[in-house]
Amino acid sequence: PNRDECVNYFIEDFRCEPIDDFINRERKNGVTFSYLHILIASIVRLYYLRPKLNRFINNCVTYEHNTISVSMVVKSSLSDSGEEIMMKLEFTGRESLYEVKEIIDKGIESNLSQGDSNGGTGKAANFLNHLPAWLYRLAISFVRWLDKHNMLPKKLIKASPFHCSCFVTHLKSLKQEAVFHHLYNFGTCSVFVAMGKEKIRPTVENNREIKMAKLMKIAFSMDDRNADGFYYSKSVKMLKSMMEI
Repeated sequence: PNRDECVNYFIEDFRCEPIDDFINRERKNGVTFSYLHILIASIVRLYYLRPKLNRFINNCVTYEHNTISVSMVVKSSLSDSGEEIMMKLEFTGRESLYEVKEIIDKGIESNLSQGDSNGGTGKAANFLNHLPAWLYRLAISFVRWLDKHNMLPKKLIKASPFHCSCFVTHLKSLKQEAVFHHLYNFGTCSVFVAMGKEKIRPTVENNREIKMAKLMKIAFSMDDRNADGFYYSKSVKMLKSMMEI
């Protein structure tokens, strides 16, 4: 009945050389891409091609999102005191890589400049945090009940980063390895993607030669109820081919 009880966790190595080559070529043309741009663009196109990934289950009923939405956390500064701002970006799945980059850059810039541009999500959280413990638990239980029965206001759903197609965490920017992140029972997110830092590791090429290569681990947490293992496995292979092309 709960999303966190039905999660499959797996991790995959991605080759960095093709990504680096593309970033270097575009930089010479005056366009600055990051790994995050390429990952999110690949996820967005993958969701367009693999619609079962864009499903979510609520109260034992399966639904499908009308848009492709990606949530992530942006820190105002890479320090312990740096504010964490959650943001959600919406796509159709037909955007080009350059259009996805523009949406991401504008979203990050807007969120960092305004502090909280998710329709007051941060203000609502701060308000709840100042309530007495018993009233806080009662309020959260009521919000969860509304969510379970599809009665949350549209404005709150649009603002909530937990009501999304996919949640991405950019651990590479923190120089950390990929981790398996749990799924939230609140909201609609059925896939969590964690991109870790790159490392030089030995790899087998052509099934016989061992060479050193620059690899990056990406960890996936997926709701097992939305699709079978074959569908998920093929989807990850497609994502890998998109990023390594």
